[in-house]
Amino acid sequence: MHKKISLIGAGSGAFSLSLIRDLCLTRSLAGCTVSFMDIDPQRLAGSFNVCQRYARELGAELILEKTLSREESLCDADFVINTALTAGHEQLQAGWEIARALGYRWGGSLAVMHDEAFWINFHQMRLFESLAEDILRICPQAWYLKVANSVLGGTTYLARKYPTLKLTGLCHGFNGAYHVARLLGLDRQDFKFEAPGVNHFLWITKMTSKGQDVFPLWH
Repeated sequence: MHKKISLIGAGSGAFSLSLIRDLCLTRSLAGCTVSFMDIDPQRLAGSFNVCQRYARELGAELILEKTLSREESLCDADFVINTALTAGHEQLQAGWEIARALGYRWGGSLAVMHDEAFWINFHQMRLFESLAEDILRICPQAWYLKVANSVLGGTTYLARKYPTLKLTGLCHGFNGAYHVARLLGLDRQDFKFEAPGVNHFLWITKMTSKGQDVFPLWH
């Protein structure tokens, strides 16, 4: 049975282009419907047109839709991917400028986070809540894949408030394992690992190459 993927915040340049690439390159998604949803019609059209061209040139068999209506996108969805930044990059940038003026290094300070900024998280949490409630109302069996920041705080909060929501938080923090593989001279094709956790807070509990434990190579 073909699945439907609802992409909320599809106009996001930071996340959507990478997702578009992955959707088009994943052959097992052939025949699936991908519903692009954003409140900004120009940004939505841009992402949608890129995906259309990408899919066409790769021969990806995806059914692509776009809409400004969240309810329409969520209808009959099997997976919901949220990439939306509701406060906008302008407010994010304004906070960074204030932090730099006060001597904080915006990219690595525990007080002033780069992409999980406390000054926009109020708006993000309100969006996360409203989307979770819509999912439970419109497509309660769908998996909610939360890519939008803040991943750690948002995933923790939603899991506590909406225990019946099928939720997982996704980010790129796990990619550090591939850096370890390169340092050890291991072939990525033979490399497998297990890293439970959320976002930048995760632990590598298993790492193998060709089925052999890699941890002894660290010494």
